[in-house]
Amino acid sequence: MAYVTLGSSSLTFGQNYNSQVWNPDLGNGKFKNPIIHADYSDPDAIRVGEDYYMIASSFNHSPGLPILHSKDMINWTIIGHALQRQLPEEVFSKVQHGGGVWAPSIRYHNGEFYIYYPDPDFGIYQIKTKNIRGPWSAPTLVFQGKGLIDPCPFWDEDGRAYLAYAYAGSRAGLKSVLAIAKMNADGTRVLDRGTIVYDGHELDPTIEGPKVYKRNGYYYLFAPAGGVSTGWQLILRSKNIYGPYERKVAMAQNKSTVNGPHQGAWVDTPSGEDWFFHFQDKEAMGRVVHLQPMVWKADWPIIGEDTDGNGIGTPVMSYKKPNVGKQVVAQTNPQESDEFDSPHLGLQWQWQANPDGTWLMPSQKGRLRLYSQQLPEGSKNLMAAPNILTQKFPAENFSATAKIRLRPSEKELGEKAGLVVVGEDYSQLFIRKDKGKYQLYYGTCSRAYIGAEESIQLVASLSDDFMYVRVEVKNGKSCQWSYSLDGKKYISVGNQFQAKPGKWVGATLGLYASREKHSNDSGYAEVDWFRVEK
Repeated sequence: MAYVTLGSSSLTFGQNYNSQVWNPDLGNGKFKNPIIHADYSDPDAIRVGEDYYMIASSFNHSPGLPILHSKDMINWTIIGHALQRQLPEEVFSKVQHGGGVWAPSIRYHNGEFYIYYPDPDFGIYQIKTKNIRGPWSAPTLVFQGKGLIDPCPFWDEDGRAYLAYAYAGSRAGLKSVLAIAKMNADGTRVLDRGTIVYDGHELDPTIEGPKVYKRNGYYYLFAPAGGVSTGWQLILRSKNIYGPYERKVAMAQNKSTVNGPHQGAWVDTPSGEDWFFHFQDKEAMGRVVHLQPMVWKADWPIIGEDTDGNGIGTPVMSYKKPNVGKQVVAQTNPQESDEFDSPHLGLQWQWQANPDGTWLMPSQKGRLRLYSQQLPEGSKNLMAAPNILTQKFPAENFSATAKIRLRPSEKELGEKAGLVVVGEDYSQLFIRKDKGKYQLYYGTCSRAYIGAEESIQLVASLSDDFMYVRVEVKNGKSCQWSYSLDGKKYISVGNQFQAKPGKWVGATLGLYASREKHSNDSGYAEVDWFRVEK
């Protein structure tokens, strides 16, 4: 596999964040999977010199296309988002659950970073930059059409450019096939409507997510098949990019606990080792990221450990860390807690839709201010609200606590603010001022995406000052809510709520302020801090 070097690779991306709830670096030269126990689905990764970069799908969330950086493929930091706003703007100003950015790919070519991402309702886009931290170019629609998904560009030695992709049956009326289209040299447009190069209906149903590589004269398509939670990692190879392709299963669940295992990326190290990133679907946890050792045998890769010698690897749960030379890599994890001491919103946060400039005021004196927004007309529950500020579940077992207060408008607008576990079903604790009194409510909603109404119950009367709301999550889905008036004694609320994933995404944690009525002014919520702890 070819790779490229970016200067001295001495870039730094801010202070390390150490999670209290999940750390894959065991500190003894080994690591454990998942390397990121959060919903970074459809990961793609590359090495540029001594730096590793990973991106993931982001669906309706904005900003989209999170970018993570690592020096050893184990310790990761969020360094930015490649897509600040989703197009078309008028579509993604509203919540589009399950729409937006599906599985993307990242490549480094001729001194520039390229990301290709699909929107299954509009087509395949390209963005690029010379600096991984941005700014990124405005999206260019490379390939227009419904149902075009999972793109991966490839530039051959002769300068010809190609785009591998798959089809979403829900939009295209066809799935379980992979295709290749020709592109112009700069990869900004396709030159044809593509050619189907592999049909998986018989042996590899629901094949998707192709990644293109070239090694020893072979073109390789790394592609998962068999379904997100039930499939296997397939390898196709041919001496011609259009095939015919030979097939081989490189990794399957076998006797491991890792279902899937699904699409990802082949990355090597300067020392010559080969590794493979992939995801595992864990329902409410979302699609978490694993790293597997990879070896080549007779020009076929084997991913994971092949203990029985049949050429099909099994995912490992613990393994020695990649050999990245003598550099010392500090332990760091994707950001979670936020004290709101910076005027810049933490990179772990995403909105449910393209944000408006009226949704928040950057932290002032260590407090984030969220202005109440009117719920969309006709909405029956919170999942239609674009202004929920969300982040991913960070582990199977954790607690999330927010210190928050409501400062409503003088008018009776039905304003409220709270902490919510977001998904197809959701639950929350929120503050509302009713007839001059601050009240705490517990709310739950089942089948929220189809417009079911939320059920609420009064929990307690409050003062007009800060209070503390907490959700404790066990086993990746069991949520117990509690609150405190002094930050010391917490009182449980309701029965355990079972979190559910959203549309193609895991459950998330959200902060928000909303109102029921239109007004020429707004109240707000203040959040002093948000903490993820054991």
